[in-house]
Amino acid sequence: MNAPLRKVGVVVMVLFGLLFVNLNWVQGYKADEYRTSDYNGRVQVAQYDRKRGNIEAGGTALASSKETSGRLKFLRSYVDGPMYAHVLGYQPVNIGPTGIERSENDFLAGTSDQLFGDRVRDLFTGDQTAGGNVLLTLSRRAQQTAFDEMTKNRVGAVRGAAIALNPTTGAVQALVSMPSFDPNTLTTHDTDAATAAYDKLVQDPNEPLLNRALTETYPPGSTFKVIDAAAALENGYTKDTKIPAGASYTAPTSGTPIRNAAASICPEAEVTLEDALTESCNTGFAQLAGKLGAETIKAKARAFGFGDADLTVGRLDENGLATATSETGDIKNPDGGDDPAALAQSAIGQNNVRMTPLEGAMIAAAVANNGSQMRPYLVQQLLGPDRTTDYYTADPRELRQPVSEPVAATLRDMMINVVQNGTGTAAKIKGYQVGGKTGTAQVDSNTQDHGWFIGFVMKDGKPISAVAVFLEAAGSGGSAEATRIAGQIMQAVIQDGGGK
Repeated sequence: MNAPLRKVGVVVMVLFGLLFVNLNWVQGYKADEYRTSDYNGRVQVAQYDRKRGNIEAGGTALASSKETSGRLKFLRSYVDGPMYAHVLGYQPVNIGPTGIERSENDFLAGTSDQLFGDRVRDLFTGDQTAGGNVLLTLSRRAQQTAFDEMTKNRVGAVRGAAIALNPTTGAVQALVSMPSFDPNTLTTHDTDAATAAYDKLVQDPNEPLLNRALTETYPPGSTFKVIDAAAALENGYTKDTKIPAGASYTAPTSGTPIRNAAASICPEAEVTLEDALTESCNTGFAQLAGKLGAETIKAKARAFGFGDADLTVGRLDENGLATATSETGDIKNPDGGDDPAALAQSAIGQNNVRMTPLEGAMIAAAVANNGSQMRPYLVQQLLGPDRTTDYYTADPRELRQPVSEPVAATLRDMMINVVQNGTGTAAKIKGYQVGGKTGTAQVDSNTQDHGWFIGFVMKDGKPISAVAVFLEAAGSGGSAEATRIAGQIMQAVIQDGGGK
């Protein structure tokens, strides 16, 4: 054989070898991934041969499947779709699922290893046993209240989020993101109509598909002062310790003074730490942070959950809905030293500080729960198709201990004073101890200020609910409206049995 033919032969053999390797790679290593891919047409059709399990809350099926006469045997439908859209997600024909529909897909579809026995039985009976059922932690009353109050808010905000947690367990009692959407338009078997509905949502400038409660971060404004106060209390301060205040404060290296929201707020040279939180004294907390130092503030933020990039909200033992990472930023000069100007702004929840509404609720929950921050979860129970077999029941677990019990007790008193005598009076609930912190976050000259409230409600020392409400670009009155809405959500939790 001459040299050119030999070279061609070698190349052909190499190509055949690579093809052989690729086939083995696809058949062996990648087979499961391709078989279960959201974009595998056969899988999509096969999913509709078996009735998908329900997703339920408070005894009501929020997501269920109904039999049809079409090629796809079952149609997925959602009760009060827009109200629960960002929790449930959707299970469409032609695009990937989202929300609980995605995180619990195997169990709902009946393909989970936990349901292997049901599938074996089907081999002998010829039946197609339905998928398993997912029971959520949500309070129907609290969810309805959160949705109604957010969508009909009194300041005309069109984007925002509200989330409520049980401080002692971490169970999510309500989760709303605004604006919402109707998942039923995405699960229709008319794939052209579903695609058109999806494209319309994607192109909407208000981005209704975003879960703003979990996956978006925003400057927290004065709600961050709870973290400042916690850092101070754990570094020798008491609620009665006097801190520098005044009408204006200009940090070293900064040419821009920090002022308070009104001239009547802490104009005196010194105020107590409690009064600073009650009045929401910007100048006081800016100077306090300077004394404590950036590392102390950042460490306390991390203790409350800032920087946690791994948190999901679903089951306690598996992945669930993704969350964004709340961040403080470096607060450093290029030489690595503290940036006093950035630190002063960060202390009042500005500069590069960013927080999810979930994180805000978790901060309030930890304060209410004696300093113990529980891991948030949405899935309370997994029931088999026969609804008698319990495959999973949530067992609440502590995520971290951000502050000691004595510090938590002091913070509780200070936050209760905010609602009783300060900026959070709109959250008061007769007969209950309500604590919280308002926040107004500036963005830029072209955007209205954001409004925040984080807080909790207790009865006889027992925490009932912790809430965060965020109204994007709400403008003047935004934090007061967020406070009012939070109060309504907490009342709904109480009325739904949370206060018993």
